[in-house]
Amino acid sequence: MPTFDIVSQVDMQEVRNAVDQAQRELSTRFDFKGTDSSVELSGMELRLHSATEDRLRAVLQVVEEKLVKRQVSLKCLEVQKVEEASKGTARQTVLIKSGLSADNAKAINRWIKDSGPKGVSSTTQGEQVRVTAKKRDDLQAVIAGLKEQDFPVPLQFENFRD
Repeated sequence: MPTFDIVSQVDMQEVRNAVDQAQRELSTRFDFKGTDSSVELSGMELRLHSATEDRLRAVLQVVEEKLVKRQVSLKCLEVQKVEEASKGTARQTVLIKSGLSADNAKAINRWIKDSGPKGVSSTTQGEQVRVTAKKRDDLQAVIAGLKEQDFPVPLQFENFRD
């Protein structure tokens, strides 16, 4: 029976590259001179720092532009609120979400059960959803349908087997 897995992963190497590019742009752009703007990546979170809240929004915009250019979905970002830092500066934390939560997996299973072709079944296995069908065409219809839906996380389709 043909199967495939639905996962939600983030390519951390691309995130690292985007952060490096953003940091380089922040150090050379005229409107960021003297604002001590910076972006740091530690684990699964980005720390943005700047002199004012307006500059902080601009830093976030630069980071998002670099991520989009590197084909990292912005759905994987969870932007936290702006915090006051020392000397009147502002900082913000942006969490990077990876993996399907139980709620998202449930929503995907529900969509497949309600809208998918007959004979297609899905089960949650940890942070992924395995979809099984008798025909390859049914699986391809499920993939096309899931791509049209707007789930709160980026979805990738892996491990397609006949």
